[in-house]
Amino acid sequence: MEQSMDLSLEQLEVIGRYVRSNLPVWMGEVYTQRDVQLNERMVRLEEELKGQRELMQQGFALMEKRFEQIDKRFEQIDRRFEQVEKRFEQVDKRFEQIDNRFEQIDKRFEDMHRFSNRWFMVISLMLALVTLGGGYLGYLGLG
Repeated sequence: MEQSMDLSLEQLEVIGRYVRSNLPVWMGEVYTQRDVQLNERMVRLEEELKGQRELMQQGFALMEKRFEQIDKRFEQIDRRFEQVEKRFEQVDKRFEQIDNRFEQIDKRFEDMHRFSNRWFMVISLMLALVTLGGGYLGYLGLG
């Protein structure tokens, strides 16, 4: 059941002219609908991008505020560290004063030790002389 159509060259040329003359109109209708759809998509896309840009700007603003808060907190911590450092310097000075006092006390003990050693030596010599002298006097019969 195959039907074949034999078209003459003239008929093909008439069909070709008809298609050429109407093709822009047909394509225009197709492209017009497509252009409208593309334009609608582009508008939706631009609106979405605008919304996302606004959200990003809000996020950046919030981050900026947070960074400012963090900076303030770091400044407070820096001031606290400076106070602690001053306190440590005061403690160091106090330890130096105490160390100097211990050195003075140590020197006093050394002086007292030398002084007492001299007196013990003198007393020991005197006792030895008295003992020897008493023994010698007893030997001589005078004591």
